[in-house]
Amino acid sequence: MVRGYVQEHVYKHPWERVTAANWRKYSDPEHKSQLSHVLEVDTVDKKLDSEAGKLHCTRVITVNTPGPWWLQRIMGASVCHCLEDSVVDGKNRTMEMVSRNVTMKDFVEVEEKCSYSPHPENPEWTVFKQETNIRCATLSVLASMAERIEQKCVENFQKNSFRGTASRGLSQIFQ
Repeated sequence: MVRGYVQEHVYKHPWERVTAANWRKYSDPEHKSQLSHVLEVDTVDKKLDSEAGKLHCTRVITVNTPGPWWLQRIMGASVCHCLEDSVVDGKNRTMEMVSRNVTMKDFVEVEEKCSYSPHPENPEWTVFKQETNIRCATLSVLASMAERIEQKCVENFQKNSFRGTASRGLSQIFQ
């Protein structure tokens, strides 16, 4: 079974400012507590396609494993590594990111797709769209537990996402 959610948020700031803040959100010391589940972010590849006006970037993001201690014990790890692939199209003012976990895939698979683009009615505002899908591996004996874990993961992602998009999150980096 796959669980997921979709959200949309409008920032009343131009695309250039919002996407610049996105790159800084993990390293901004003032806002670390809001993203405390993120332990480390490393850029492993960056390519600029000057003809197309696109920046391609790959980052490894290390996060605390969500869930209770007993779940971490079953999974055998307290951290999870994720791969984020981003494409920034400066000509068309779009930024698209796809993140997937690369560890713990035997237990849970998470895919998150995010995009930033100018608001269709006000180009000085930015629309953020996020779609997250979470699938737990199921063994027939543990099917109901897997469903509860999926639900808990969705709740954690929504909570962390809210912290990142609400006035307490990315918007504060604009200041």
